[in-house]
Amino acid sequence: MKSIDPTIVKKKTLIYIPKLNRRQRTIVSTVFAAMLLLAIILGGLLISNERITTNLEIRNLSPSLEHPFGTDWLGRDMFARTIKGLTLSLGVGITAAAFSVLIALALGMLAATMGKRIDALISWLIDLFLSVPHLVSLILIAFTLGGGVKGVVVGVALTHWPSLARVIRAEVMQLRSAEFVGISRQFGKASWWIATRHIFPHLIPQFFVGLVLLFPHAVLHEAAVTFLGFGLSPQQPAIGIILSESMKYLSTGMWWLAFFPGLALLIMVRSFDILGDNLHMLIDPHRGHE
Repeated sequence: MKSIDPTIVKKKTLIYIPKLNRRQRTIVSTVFAAMLLLAIILGGLLISNERITTNLEIRNLSPSLEHPFGTDWLGRDMFARTIKGLTLSLGVGITAAAFSVLIALALGMLAATMGKRIDALISWLIDLFLSVPHLVSLILIAFTLGGGVKGVVVGVALTHWPSLARVIRAEVMQLRSAEFVGISRQFGKASWWIATRHIFPHLIPQFFVGLVLLFPHAVLHEAAVTFLGFGLSPQQPAIGIILSESMKYLSTGMWWLAFFPGLALLIMVRSFDILGDNLHMLIDPHRGHE
């Protein structure tokens, strides 16, 4: 009887796993990033405030199964504080980024549709805001408005629109030379009608992609301003407050107070960054089928 080579049997039993193309990998990473952000939101809503109340009996505990991020000097669970802080930063970042995108959308359309004088004025404003560092302008605006959520939201909204406004202006200038816009002008349609019916619908994808891409900058600048003491109040479980308070305890060996909240902030920001890049890739007709 002829013997069977075992290597042949192993080759036949191998499971073929199809290789994902770039579009499929993009969709998988987008879904994963969206699920991670959704988990942060649900965690912030479901975790009770009792987890972040003072409990001196369990203070200064290192990370464990019961307290994955450890506890601080007041016995507050750092995992609960971090999730609550991420949820707060998420709300502040989305609100500020939405207002900033609306400003960029309005000014970009005005610059490209209202004549050369308005275009020159808005272009000058864009260059002016781009010449000043975001953090400096944000600190000045937040300090003038007294800090808090209002000061941070207004500060971020007024300092993060110029780059997107320049992109939208260029997009509108390109759309103005399109054939369907020229036909509408020949039929006597007003500029406002063309802007609302032809140009604005083409800018909706730019709005959502700009919102997602502006969010990481908004969150990081909110955390930086709060860390410096010009942002959210110390009573709120913001990531900037957590990192600022933990600095004085790092020399005592309580490394987990800053490490886990900072790592969680970077993961959330990176998730939004991946989400924005992937949405831009999927929406772009030149890259969507790669």
